[in-house]
Amino acid sequence: MVDVRRAGSRFTTEAPGITTRHSFSFGQHYDPANVGHAVLVAHNDDRVAPGSGYDLHPHADLEIVTWVLSGSLVHQDSQGHADVVGPGQVQRLSAGSGVRHSERNDAPGADEPTRFVQMWVLPDEPGMRPSYDLAAVGPDGLTPLASGVAGLDAAVRIHTAGAALHVARLDPGGSVVLPDAPRLHVFVARGAADLEGAGRLDEGDAARFTAEGSPRLAAVAPTEVLVWQLP
Repeated sequence: MVDVRRAGSRFTTEAPGITTRHSFSFGQHYDPANVGHAVLVAHNDDRVAPGSGYDLHPHADLEIVTWVLSGSLVHQDSQGHADVVGPGQVQRLSAGSGVRHSERNDAPGADEPTRFVQMWVLPDEPGMRPSYDLAAVGPDGLTPLASGVAGLDAAVRIHTAGAALHVARLDPGGSVVLPDAPRLHVFVARGAADLEGAGRLDEGDAARFTAEGSPRLAAVAPTEVLVWQLP
């Protein structure tokens, strides 16, 4: 019912100015027993030094959701979108039939590392027209960031039925009840929490649930948690 993955077990990719920790098989890292969780196929925790980042590169048939934890991320894409994304904003890029984008920590005056979590889910249909959205969010309790769940409003929509990303920012002692879904992916972006059915999770730890239920998560430190409910 629950599979706990510790931060230290994640694959790590190092490139000039970039450290990425992967929750699933990615690029040069391949484990046939760890290629995703339902339709969630990438969950990357990036730290990018000032002046570094990812130059223009292609994607297709992915719903790409980005959440910046600190610093800023300059986004540009082949559809003409250009934004500086910071904490408190959720970004969605639907790659569809094909799009190219770049992501860099080179906003004017940027002098600190940027940390962001980027997550990929599979869309319901291939070959859709590429699209983009960026929205500000004020997390309060468990807050939906991106949703393809019928009846669940979120800051941005994704084209994946039954999937939704939530964020919770909690003070020590604060708690939330997680969504009741066929599958959950719970990732502690910072802090530490006790999760019903999984025990204590520290920064970078994740828990993957494969049965319906609504586990309670309680913070034991100032904590930020990203939660995917999945079909």
